[in-house]
Amino acid sequence: MTVFRLALSELKRMTGGILPKLTIVAMVMVPLLYGAVYLYANWDPYGNLDQLEAAVVVNDAGAVTKDGTTLQVGTDVADTLVDGHKFDWQRVDSEEEANEGVKNGDFAFALVIPQDFSANLASPENFDSATQAIMSVTTNDANNYLLTSIVDKVATQVHESVSQQVGERTANSLLTGYGTIHAQLVKAADGAQKLSDGAVEVDKGAGSLKAGTGELLTGATDLTAGQTQLLTGTRQLQAGAAALEKGLGQLETQTATLPADSKSLADGAAAVAAGNATLNTKVQGAIGTADKLDSAAADAISGRLDQLAADGILSKDQVDQIRASLATAVTSPAVAELKNQLAADAADIQKLASGSAAVSSGAAKLAQATPALGSAIVQAHTGAAELSTGAATLADGQNSALDGANQLAAGATKLDTGAADLSAGTGKLSTGAGELSEQLRSGAGSVPDPNDKDKQNAAGVIADPIRVDSVSQAQAGNYGAGLAPFFLVLALWIGAFMLMQAMRPLTVRALASNAPSWKIALGGWIPVATVSVVQALLLYSVVHFGLGLEPSHPWLTLGLLFLASLAFSALIQGLVALLGTPGKFVVLILLVLQLVSSGGTFPWQTTPEPLHIMHQILPMGHVVEGMRHLIYGAELAPLVPVVWGMLGYIVLGLLLAWAAVARKKTWTLKALMPEIEV
Repeated sequence: MTVFRLALSELKRMTGGILPKLTIVAMVMVPLLYGAVYLYANWDPYGNLDQLEAAVVVNDAGAVTKDGTTLQVGTDVADTLVDGHKFDWQRVDSEEEANEGVKNGDFAFALVIPQDFSANLASPENFDSATQAIMSVTTNDANNYLLTSIVDKVATQVHESVSQQVGERTANSLLTGYGTIHAQLVKAADGAQKLSDGAVEVDKGAGSLKAGTGELLTGATDLTAGQTQLLTGTRQLQAGAAALEKGLGQLETQTATLPADSKSLADGAAAVAAGNATLNTKVQGAIGTADKLDSAAADAISGRLDQLAADGILSKDQVDQIRASLATAVTSPAVAELKNQLAADAADIQKLASGSAAVSSGAAKLAQATPALGSAIVQAHTGAAELSTGAATLADGQNSALDGANQLAAGATKLDTGAADLSAGTGKLSTGAGELSEQLRSGAGSVPDPNDKDKQNAAGVIADPIRVDSVSQAQAGNYGAGLAPFFLVLALWIGAFMLMQAMRPLTVRALASNAPSWKIALGGWIPVATVSVVQALLLYSVVHFGLGLEPSHPWLTLGLLFLASLAFSALIQGLVALLGTPGKFVVLILLVLQLVSSGGTFPWQTTPEPLHIMHQILPMGHVVEGMRHLIYGAELAPLVPVVWGMLGYIVLGLLLAWAAVARKKTWTLKALMPEIEV
């Protein structure tokens, strides 16, 4: 029996009739009844505060400021509240009527503005009679405890708004007085300013003159240095041109006979080449003649020996002996060495002939080029002579220019010294006049003289000097979205817990079989896990499409809900399988512990210390944190340990179920007749 057959058998048992099917449908709906309905009821309570009736009582008699402005701050506050529609504000004539309405529940709370409200707000104009303005808020926790906290925030906002308005008005009056004082001081400093302005202009002129003479001196100095360098260069050019003229003259003299010498060399090389060619031909002929001579002589001697033998003068043995001696002589080393020497001499003569021909060709080309070379050397010699003459003329002119530059530099130095003395004098004048003007202006500058825009801005800063810029790295869209992670996860735990009321953690038929314990445990969990995943899918669909929850990572959010369903179902199934009916009680206890330790509403760190341990070891709090990161778009790195933790809880639940199977495979009387029916 396979695991899936066990699971399929249990699913068929659960859907075998109308009532079992309705039971499964009801179990699937359980998370909706808790999670989705609760979120629906509390999706955006702050957006519906205008349905709460609140009383506002205005007893303010108003006040008149020193500049004749009439203040009706109490009426302004009441109008602002009514027009804002934050609550359903109702104007009430008396404080007693408002308090009675709060007492009997007709009003959620009451705001009372006293008679001297505006007068006290205007009192800071008289330092000796400044009085703090007071307004009172009446609440009743019997109407709603959280409403009191909301009203406290509203009262704080009203207080801050009125305080800022009054503070701006007071600061504006103070800044206006400063402006009047400033104007009087400015008039007293005008005469000194004119003197200072004139001195500054004179100082500027002297400064400009000094700057001009300084630039003139610098230019004259640079000109002198440049003329000196130029004179040095022209003298070097003159010397170089003279040396070039002399060298080209020598070159012209030495190359005058080069064309004739090149022609003689070419002719001699040609004669040598012709003689070497003739010698080579004769040596080759001598070698051929020697070879032919050896062959002819041998034939003649052989014929003569045959004749002598025929005449009987020599015997046959004598003839053979003579022929052998002749053959030895012809092939002797001396003869061979002579032939080899002739061949080597012939090769050397051939190389000498080739080299002589190359020399003859090169000499001929040189003879052709030497006339043009001579002409070019003559032209270069003439140009060098002209260059030498011009360089001498340039050096004489440059020497005169250098004398003029030195005189200009001397005059510029005297002019710059005089301008420096003038600038120092005008600088002292300007400094003295500036100090006089500065001291006269310092009194006026110490008193602020803001314009209307600056006064308004400064008054706002004085009245409200601190602004807090809140930066939210991840933010819930509304109150319901803020509670969604907690109630979605809580609904999944309750859904898995309720499944154990209608489904068996282990199949009794499988316990009686020979199937391995792990197969029975896994086969008992798969049906529960399947229904639990369906619960998660339906819950997410209703909250997303029905209530409008928009997670930043929708698919990851759904995936984490699936993983949490698997972990919760495995853990609950394992506990119930191992402990039976008491296991359901344990699951309920775990539910209560996770309700108070998972940090669903307040941060879990604010709970008592013993509950911190529960938060660390139980799964719900970690899944809630992971859901917040996925729904609000926070950093995803913390999800890694959450995923591993859920996988660990799945393994733990399956191990508990495996232990339950191993124990329940042995049938006992207590197992057949339990004290408490599952």
